[in-house]
Amino acid sequence: MAKAEVVQAGCAAFTAGAFAEAETAFRVALTANPADAAAWSNLAAVLNVRGEHGAAEQAARQALAASPGFWAACSTLGTALHRQQRYEEAIAAYAGALRRNPACVEAATNLGIALTEQGHAEAALPVHDYALRLALGDPAVRCNRALALLAAGDLARGFAENESRWLVPGMLPHGVPGPCWQGEDIAGRRRILVHDEAGYGDTLQFVRYVPLLAARGARVLLQVQPPLLRLLSRLPGPEAVFARGEPLPAYDLHCPMLSLPHAFGTTMATVPADIPYLTADPAAARRWRERLAGPELLVGLVWAGASRPSMREAHAMDARRSLPAGALATLGTIPGVSFVSLQKGPAPPSGAVIFDPMEQCADFADTAALVAALDMVIAVDTAVALLAGGLGKRVWLLSRFDMCWRWLQNRQDSPWYPSLRLYRQPRPGAWAEVLADVASDLRSLAAGRLGSSG
Repeated sequence: MAKAEVVQAGCAAFTAGAFAEAETAFRVALTANPADAAAWSNLAAVLNVRGEHGAAEQAARQALAASPGFWAACSTLGTALHRQQRYEEAIAAYAGALRRNPACVEAATNLGIALTEQGHAEAALPVHDYALRLALGDPAVRCNRALALLAAGDLARGFAENESRWLVPGMLPHGVPGPCWQGEDIAGRRRILVHDEAGYGDTLQFVRYVPLLAARGARVLLQVQPPLLRLLSRLPGPEAVFARGEPLPAYDLHCPMLSLPHAFGTTMATVPADIPYLTADPAAARRWRERLAGPELLVGLVWAGASRPSMREAHAMDARRSLPAGALATLGTIPGVSFVSLQKGPAPPSGAVIFDPMEQCADFADTAALVAALDMVIAVDTAVALLAGGLGKRVWLLSRFDMCWRWLQNRQDSPWYPSLRLYRQPRPGAWAEVLADVASDLRSLAAGRLGSSG
């Protein structure tokens, strides 16, 4: 097979998702011609998809060494650097790709994403506008712009733009049919299905709108993930609450959970922050308080995100938001504090003195009762932090550098959760500085409690 045919076969395999076959083809082409810039660039793209970003960076640099004006290699280099959280270098690479080819939608879109993740959402917006013009309003590009708007605090435009997610092929929420409620008058007791859409955290954050919807005269059916069923059955407002997968009665309209802020026209000034909007079972909470009673400050801990190895990018994000082994040792030496695990999955780190009752928590209702018995929660960015915030509990959230849009930019507080305080990494991976600040503040809080009790 001729060299050009080998590269073409590799490109076809890449398009079909046969990444191992594509890598083999590009390496065969490079054996025949080590200066083949296209083969190096295509190999870099394969390695990026496989999560081998260091190797992808080297392959892209080989492509650019062979052909300095190769815009595709420059864009692929940007992706490799971006995935390694080397934001300044990634931004320079994406900008270089655009200089070489101003029509490169991928480089423009990724440049906007990188700027947002670096904490410069306002600077990202004109870049996303440019990408939208190139992509003729592509809904996936609009979704990226929506996240920049939300991170910048422009909630009205951000939530409105986020509705474009339903224009992305295949994005029908759990196959829910029927017309979608978009904020029109719903008085007259029309029945509306509000249903979960994404993760537990999104449901816990936006279910606060359900009582407001019922107050407008709607008959609300609420559909949620099964582990949230018992907890959210305590929510005021719904006519009935169902677990996803259960048969549903007839309804007139439906609304995905993440569409509620847009339907209500939410702005920074109108975020519904009537806390608590979640409640724990009083008897279960009382049993935990009796069991944990003592003079020390009771602090719940969550130190890791969920493990999702089948979803490469989600798994990489979970790794970024999880504390490294041994990190909790910074907190373990603080007098007057007793730690309680709220972590599902990973066992407490070796050597950490943490009471771990999570085997007794089968769902979020059980976890809510445990949280209600604590003085505060310290957590990485997971659903438990949103659960604690919705219960009105003091929460200190440890956020990765490329924080989620919901926490906005350049803030230590949250309009969504008045009891929540943010501790954000000053640089990618810089957990030591975050934990040093948390330890100092926790030491002061515990000392004040001991002083007042003495």
